[in-house]
Amino acid sequence: MKKCNFYIIKLKQLILPLILILFTVCLAVFSNTNLVAAKSGLILWANSIVPSLFPFFVATELLSHTNFIYYLGKILNKFMKPIFNIRGEGSFALIMGIISGYPMGAKIAANFRRNNVCTKEECERLLSFTNNSGPLFIIGSVGIVMFGNSTIGFLLLITHILASLTVGFLFRFWKYKSKKEININKFSSKPTNEITFSNLGGVIGSSITNSINTILLIGGFVVLFSVILSIMEKSNFLNIISACIEPIFKFLKIPSEFATGFISGIIELTNGLNIICTIPEKKISINIIIASFLLGFGGISVLLQVWSVISKTDLSIKPYIIGKILHACFSAFYTFLFLKNFIFFNFDLMI
Repeated sequence: MKKCNFYIIKLKQLILPLILILFTVCLAVFSNTNLVAAKSGLILWANSIVPSLFPFFVATELLSHTNFIYYLGKILNKFMKPIFNIRGEGSFALIMGIISGYPMGAKIAANFRRNNVCTKEECERLLSFTNNSGPLFIIGSVGIVMFGNSTIGFLLLITHILASLTVGFLFRFWKYKSKKEININKFSSKPTNEITFSNLGGVIGSSITNSINTILLIGGFVVLFSVILSIMEKSNFLNIISACIEPIFKFLKIPSEFATGFISGIIELTNGLNIICTIPEKKISINIIIASFLLGFGGISVLLQVWSVISKTDLSIKPYIIGKILHACFSAFYTFLFLKNFIFFNFDLMI
C-alpha cells in the first residue's frame, strides 16, 4: 500500500515537468504555425489591449495616491455594505472593473489587500465579481466587429453586468461569520504617499512603471495562449476535446459545430468568441447565448492573469473561479430571458 502511494506521489510530481517538456517539443514541431500565432497574439495585444487598458492602469495607480477612494467609500458605503457585504471603498473596484475590463478588478482588489484598504474576506468577495469584460470589448469588438450588430453588443453588456451584480450579491455570504472583519483600520484607505506637486513626478513615474509591468504580463499571457491554441489545433487535440463535449451539446440541442469554438473560448476568450460569432446559424440566439457564457467566464488565460496578479497577496483564487463559473451561467441565463421575452432582441431568422 505504501509503495502504491509512493508511485502516486511520484506521478503527481512528474505531471507538470512532462507537460512542459511536451509543450517545448510541440514548439519545435509546429514552429511555423506557432510563429504566426505568436505574431497574431502580439498584434492583438499591441492594437487592442494596450490602448484600451494601459491608460486605465495608470489612472487607477494615480487615484490610489489621492483621497478619492476614501471619499467614494464614505458616499457608497450605505449601498455596498448591505448588498455586497463590502465596505464602500470596494465600489471603486466595481466601477473600474466594469468600465475598463479584465484584469482591472483583480488588480484593484490585490492593491486593496496590499494597502490594507479592505480585509482578506472583502477582497476575495471583490475578486469574485469585479473582474469583468469591458464595454469597449463587448460592444465594439464582439457586438460591432464579430456579430456586426451593436444592439447585440449592448444586450451582452447588460446581461454581463447583471450577472456580475448577481454573483456579488451571492458572495456577500462568503466567509460571512469571519471575525477578521473588525480588525481593519477604518482610516486605512487614506493613501500613505498622497500625491502633491512636490512628489508629482515620482508618483507618475512609479504609476507608469507599475502599469507597464502589468500590461507586459497580460501581453505575455496573450501570446502564450495564442501559441497553445495553435498547437492544440494543429495536433488535433482541440478536435478530440470538442468531440468529447458534443454529446452534451446534442442533449442541450446545441449544434455540434459550436463545440470547437466553445472549448477555444474556455481556453482563450477572444479566439473562441471569434469562432462562435462567425458560425452561420439561423437561430443566432444560440451564438449570442454561448458568447454571453464565454464573456462571463473569461477564459483560462484571464484566470491565470488574475492568479499572477494576486500571487503576492494572501488572497485565494478559489472565489474567483467559483464566481466566474456562476457569472458565465447567469450571463447565459439572463441573455436567454432577454432573447425570449423581448421582441426587440429577437435576432433569429425565420425558417
